[in-house]
Amino acid sequence: MKRVSRLLKGLAKKRRKGVAWLVDPEKVDDISQFAWVAKSGLDLILVGGSVSASPAFEDTVLQLKKVAGDIPVCIFPGSGLQLSDSADAILFMSLISGRNPEFLISHQVLAAPEVARMNLEVLPTAYLLVNQGELLSVHAVSQTLPLSNDDLELVRATALAGKFLGMRFFYLDAGSGAAAPVSAKVIEVVKDAVASPLIVGGGLSSGDKVKNAFEAGADLVVIGNAAEKDPDFLAEVLDIKQSYNLIEY
Repeated sequence: MKRVSRLLKGLAKKRRKGVAWLVDPEKVDDISQFAWVAKSGLDLILVGGSVSASPAFEDTVLQLKKVAGDIPVCIFPGSGLQLSDSADAILFMSLISGRNPEFLISHQVLAAPEVARMNLEVLPTAYLLVNQGELLSVHAVSQTLPLSNDDLELVRATALAGKFLGMRFFYLDAGSGAAAPVSAKVIEVVKDAVASPLIVGGGLSSGDKVKNAFEAGADLVVIGNAAEKDPDFLAEVLDIKQSYNLIEY
């Protein structure tokens, strides 16, 4: 088993909590200022964004590897063009909450030969966009509508379809900059349905929202915009993680 798979499966099996930092190459200029990251307690660094292709992508991955220390750097691709063999792993995602074939399978087909050539750990990931009806940049790029936090049956059925198709990891995302995160009830329903490592991101802009995600069943939370606006918030989330991991089950 590869490194990131072992991390995610270990969190789920041992009922531990993890934190990932999502870096958008379009929003962060000088990665060297994040030298503190190596000893921060982060579990994973994700790199990617909604922009399909960016000349800064490869450079951002290389810079992150320099400051990451032992923390794995994993690609969170906005398209099949966001690839780098300098990363440790890639979330090989299918946007199963939408019906746009480009993001269900087409980008994946185009990227597959290049991913096979690279020395990347590949994580088959079901990606579901779920929020309160907000249309954000990820929805504009993917040309899909999010599932609703209120439509629990459809969310559950969609997650089950991903499970039965053989996807091993699940990512619930409200979208970058979402005012409200994926609801606790949605997280509970999906975790119960798939019993697989569950990543949750988007709209986690306060400590209480992070706690709600953890308590509902998220194994790994992803912090992006909120950390860019307030670096101290990432430290707060890491403290919350540490508190949860002191609990003996």
